Amino acid sequence: MPSGKRHRMAHQYKEPAGRREGSPLVRAAAGGVVASMAMSGMRRLTTALGLVPKTPPESVLEKTAPKAFSRVPVERRPAVVELVHWMYGSTGGAAFGLLPRKVRERRWAGPVYGVLAWAAFETAIAPALGLPRKGNTAAERLALLADHLLYGAVVASSSMRSQKR
Repeated sequence: MPSGKRHRMAHQYKEPAGRREGSPLVRAAAGGVVASMAMSGMRRLTTALGLVPKTPPESVLEKTAPKAFSRVPVERRPAVVELVHWMYGSTGGAAFGLLPRKVRERRWAGPVYGVLAWAAFETAIAPALGLPRKGNTAAERLALLADHLLYGAVVASSSMRSQKR
């Protein structure tokens, strides 16, 4: 094929009509899943170092659904905890996506959002569920704060990429 014809064909390509990137809310929720995956990687480190004895999603499952969680085979429980964490992450990502664009575009928005999510868990969600927080060490609280900062940064980064498209 002559190179001129190939060049013209390349410029004539169009995306298939049925292919879409999805709504901003769906993209933000997907960004929340990715952010919670990154957060889980950090939690794997902090639990291996003994800074975090039990992750919040595991504590929540044990407290809110003890019978259902106990029926899950022990070797499968980490997978259930992880899937629940990703679900929380998608919800948080979607909520970030609902913030005004001018807020989401700020460099500080993601980390501040992560800190606010951490603070909401520590001061409202955990007490409402009856999860003990008083025995937490400063190292555990800092480790959980750090992984929430990471979560917020990744959520904001995902949101920024989708805004530029």
